[in-house]
Amino acid sequence: MRGRVQQQAEHRINNFITAPEVRLVGDNLSEISEVAGRPIESGIYRTSDLQRWAEEMGLDLVEISPNATPPVVRIIDYNKFLYQKKKKEKELKANTVKQQLKEIRFGPETGEHDFEFKLRHAKNFLTEGNKVKAYVQFRGRAIVFKDRGELLLLRFLKELEDYGVAEQLPRLDGKRMAVIVAPKKASVKKSS
Repeated sequence: MRGRVQQQAEHRINNFITAPEVRLVGDNLSEISEVAGRPIESGIYRTSDLQRWAEEMGLDLVEISPNATPPVVRIIDYNKFLYQKKKKEKELKANTVKQQLKEIRFGPETGEHDFEFKLRHAKNFLTEGNKVKAYVQFRGRAIVFKDRGELLLLRFLKELEDYGVAEQLPRLDGKRMAVIVAPKKASVKKSS
């Protein structure tokens, strides 16, 4: 019973529909016509008639669009309707790429091998669909070499042109100069 009460919060069904007249839509109108004993088309009907027909068919009268005038309803199996709705939402959620922000730290005196190693990691992160935040950390008096840090980050951006796009140019924030690179849409491969 508790599950049924929670379902009422999402859609009004059967006797919980309060409008005297509603608009019937759906793809099972021929089945409804058999129960009603007359041809039924999409249109406006008395709620009490639709509730009776739904009950005779062993289905539910479900209010799909309560804000329409009159409200839009369908005669369907409500539990099956909820199941299919949750299944679609789950599929949509599974198809979205979960993006994370990966950080790569450099020093103003980063060597060539270290740069290439970190660049390889950045390329992998971007192809997986993650953003990359690369920054140069200045320690102590190394802040006087901020032009070296900026050149390093600009070179980093240049090397990643085929994989991602810079969201902004390198910017100094305290003792750290940072840049964020977002993946290009075409280079993202779906992770499983």
